[in-house]
Amino acid sequence: MARGPNKERVEREERDSEFVDRLVHINRVAKVVKGGRRFGFAALVVVGDQKGRVGFGHGKAREVPEAIRKATDAAKRSMIRVALREGRTLHHDVRGRWGAGKVVLRAAPQGTGIIAGGPMRAVFETVGMQDVVAKSIGSSNPYNLVRATFDALKNEDSPRSVAARRGLKVSVLQSRRPGAGDADAAGSDA
Repeated sequence: MARGPNKERVEREERDSEFVDRLVHINRVAKVVKGGRRFGFAALVVVGDQKGRVGFGHGKAREVPEAIRKATDAAKRSMIRVALREGRTLHHDVRGRWGAGKVVLRAAPQGTGIIAGGPMRAVFETVGMQDVVAKSIGSSNPYNLVRATFDALKNEDSPRSVAARRGLKVSVLQSRRPGAGDADAAGSDA
């Protein structure tokens, strides 16, 4: 009887080991009660597989490890897939916003590295991005910055998804890019 739950726990640990988690922010919160203040902790965690999947979660508890565990579980439930170019950077520049937190993410050439502030850097490292330039504008609240970064990543489109939406082949779509066929267009007009 005891083997079933044990085996399930081992399988879950193997599945969870593929994920990398980063603690972005921890906050001590207080609840005022009749006898004084009760302190608890709120944690913000980003989880990713470094292959294009990433999620974030928020957890609150009386103890720090429990808050981090709750946040990690919430992050694993809310994962999104991000299309990466060559497995290292974005396909195009993108903006994101959440509340007063605004972010601008730019694709970067190979060897640039991750040029981004704290909360955004954690997201990029867990998603597996190696070259990106990012700027946060407005609020520096880590919760809003992480949500704004996720808003930007959700707006990221790969050429494959655009081609599928338009009913074209990727090669046809990329040959129509501005600048790609300027020489052909100039020759056909003459």
